[in-house]
Amino acid sequence: MRFRYLGNSGLKISEITYGNWITHGDQIGNDTAIACVHAALDAGITSFDTADVYANTLAESVLGEALSGQRRESLEIFTKVYWPTGPKGPNDCGLSRKHIMESIDGSLRRLRTDYVDLYQAHRYDIETPLEETMLAFADIVRQGKALYIGVSEWTADQIRAGKALADELHVPLVSSQPQYNMLWRVIEDQVVPTCRELGISQIVWSPIAQGLLTGKYLPGSEVPAGSRAASPAGSALGRRLVDDQVTLERVQRLKPLADELGLTMAQFAVAWVLQNDNVAAALVGASRPEQIASNAAAAGVTIPTEVLTEVDEILADSVERDPARTAEKTLTSRPS
Repeated sequence: MRFRYLGNSGLKISEITYGNWITHGDQIGNDTAIACVHAALDAGITSFDTADVYANTLAESVLGEALSGQRRESLEIFTKVYWPTGPKGPNDCGLSRKHIMESIDGSLRRLRTDYVDLYQAHRYDIETPLEETMLAFADIVRQGKALYIGVSEWTADQIRAGKALADELHVPLVSSQPQYNMLWRVIEDQVVPTCRELGISQIVWSPIAQGLLTGKYLPGSEVPAGSRAASPAGSALGRRLVDDQVTLERVQRLKPLADELGLTMAQFAVAWVLQNDNVAAALVGASRPEQIASNAAAAGVTIPTEVLTEVDEILADSVERDPARTAEKTLTSRPS
């Protein structure tokens, strides 16, 4: 495993970070989830990402159980706050001081730890003054309940405003967690340059595009049974596959490039996001323990420049680059 600094902080995290969105408490049983976490530890992964909203808090509980007994100082545990949890009352979501201060205590209890290494705003909350949000995060840091703070799916302007307040409050805002992969590059034009300037790293989710970049979805074929696209949670992906046969064909043309490097398609996709020097880690999940060791092999891989150019030529206009797509992640009102 390789490690990278998170932003301009002194914190190092594993290039491959284990994330439990969709899987823990939902898609797979607890015994399998715990086995996946232990496989991640065996692969040298030390960083683990979750959120209170995943499986309506159950994912945090499963991760806490799985990491129980491990040396806490040897782990980096991340979680997030914003989306509705619990009975989903009027203050059970958003980034108000009330919700943040109550949510961190719930997350720490479920994760069985006194602190998280990184506490992230899971979305931008337009209904709460940014000053209120950042002061709550600053107080959590000063209370020792979080060591660093971050954001997820914020625009470049939102990140800049948040960083300015964090600096005034003398708390380390060091990370951004966006979607990023070969097909979805909307952060490259604005978010990444802004974060480089401000000393913020990316921890990217969906590096294999929800399985699309593994090559298992074949043009003109049915969606494989048991795949993400065949599940209720992946219904949107399934519809896209039906409608976008051109992209499926182009993805198949990436396989010879992966083969030349001795990588599986999934490893190639994960290694691709790590070529961006503003990316500190790629988030990977698993429904089976053996998937972890395979994905972990993408750490430390260098993809030659000429191969990166071939990827761009093959995928062509299948790549989404519009930076305005990030702004779409900001809800016009809090979810309920």
